[in-house]
Amino acid sequence: MAASIKNNSWLRFVWLWLPVAACMYIIFYASSMSGKEVPELFHFQDILFHGIIYGNLALLFLRAVKNTCPRLVFARMLLVTLVFSGLYAVSDELHQLFVPGRECSVFDLFIDLTGSFLGSLIGGKIL
Repeated sequence: MAASIKNNSWLRFVWLWLPVAACMYIIFYASSMSGKEVPELFHFQDILFHGIIYGNLALLFLRAVKNTCPRLVFARMLLVTLVFSGLYAVSDELHQLFVPGRECSVFDLFIDLTGSFLGSLIGGKIL
């Protein structure tokens, strides 16, 4: 992290948490597309996309938590990350109930949580 960002608490906060908010926005925007607007590029793309985006969300959230609360032990960071990602995944699935051509899916929720878990584990190794 650049020295000027490390020394400015506001810039540091933005540097850490803006990517989390951006990822959440991307998920919300994609979930707002009607079923007809989502192009099918290949079979099982839904599973892959859910896993990847929620893995990224968890990785970014874990990065932000780790740098915001450095004294927190990894097990607690992992738990906080999974709870956050899980709650966002539930809200995303409920949001889709109100989007034409979309539905709330327990299977999608499972894939979201799996992606979050894997993203958290990867984040624990590389961060």
